[in-house]
Amino acid sequence: MNRAWLTTTGFLVMGLAGSSTVLARTVPAGQVAGPQTIRVEVTTGQVDTIGGVIYSQVKSTRAMRQLRMTVLVPRTEDLKPAIIYFPGGGFISADYEKYSEMRTALARAGFVVAAAEYRVVPDKFPALVQDGKAAVRYLREHAEEYGIDPARIGVIGDSAGGYVAQMLGTTNGERTFDKGDFTDKSSDVQAAVSLYGISDLRSIGEGFPKAVQKVHQSPAVTEALLVNGTAFGTFPGATINSNPEKALAASSMGHMQGKKPPFLIMHGTADTLVSPMQSRHLYDALKAGGNKAELILVDGAGHGDIYWYQTPIIDRVVTWFKNTLGGPIKGAAKPKARDANL
Repeated sequence: MNRAWLTTTGFLVMGLAGSSTVLARTVPAGQVAGPQTIRVEVTTGQVDTIGGVIYSQVKSTRAMRQLRMTVLVPRTEDLKPAIIYFPGGGFISADYEKYSEMRTALARAGFVVAAAEYRVVPDKFPALVQDGKAAVRYLREHAEEYGIDPARIGVIGDSAGGYVAQMLGTTNGERTFDKGDFTDKSSDVQAAVSLYGISDLRSIGEGFPKAVQKVHQSPAVTEALLVNGTAFGTFPGATINSNPEKALAASSMGHMQGKKPPFLIMHGTADTLVSPMQSRHLYDALKAGGNKAELILVDGAGHGDIYWYQTPIIDRVVTWFKNTLGGPIKGAAKPKARDANL
C-alpha cells in the first residue's frame, strides 16, 4: 500500500510498507524543482582508451602497410601486466575491436589490454605469427609509457585468433618469426588463452560429418590458402594435406618441443566449425611435455556464440590471468606526464 505524508520541513515522505523511505521536497505548482544531491562511493578506477596505435609497419616493394591496435590502460601508477587480444575471423578478417566485454573486464581487473589486428589471407603463413610477435615486442618497447611490466605479458584469442595466441605460446624462444621493428626485445609470452582455437591445420573438421570433411579437403578452404596461397599462374592451388609436414610446421602442434608458458584452453561442446578435438590434442600434448595447462569444455556452446559473452566465462578468464600473471604492483610504475606521447 502506498503511503505519503507532508513533514513540517516541507518534504514529502513517500514509501511502501516494509520499504526504505525516500525524501523529496514538495514543489508548488508552477515552480521548478531544485537541485538534488546524491552520494557516490568510489569503487572502480578509470580506464583510458588509446585507439589507432600503429604497432608495426610492413614494407613491400611498392607499399607500406600499417598494423593497428587499440590499447586500454588503467589510469594508475601501478606496474601492470599486459594482455594482447587477437580476434577470430577464419583467417580472412581481423576485426580487432570486437569482444569488448572480455577486454573491458580484463582492463577493470588492472591489466593493460591491447587488441591487435594481423595480416590474413591472401597473406600467407607466417605473416600472422610475425604480426603477433611484433605486437608483443611493441608493448615491451613501450612498456614504460603504458605502465607495463615487461616480464608479464599474456595473449588471448578466439578461433583464428586462438590459433595466433597458441602459436605465440608454443614458439617461445624461436626467433624465426621475429621480423620487423624492436627485434632486440623478446617476443616470448608468459601466459596464453585459446578460446575454440585451431591447433592443427590438417584436421580442423575432425569428427565432423562427411560434407564438412569435404570442405576441408578443398584447396579453396582458408587454412589451405593460409599455408599454400591462392591459385595463380601455373599453380592450381593445393589442399591443406598436400604437404602434411608444411601444414604441421604452421600449427602449434608442430612446436611442442621445449618448455611452454601456462595455457588455458576453452572450447564449446556444440562447436560445428572448429572441432573440439583441436583443443583436446593441444591440451594432451602440453601435459605430456610437463607444461601447465587447463582444458575447459563449455557445455552446449557453439563457435563464438552468445555463451562466450556470459559472465562465468569472462570471470574464469580474468581469474586465470590474475592467478597466472599476478596483479598490478601498487605504485611501482614510473610516473609520466598525463599528456605523454603514447
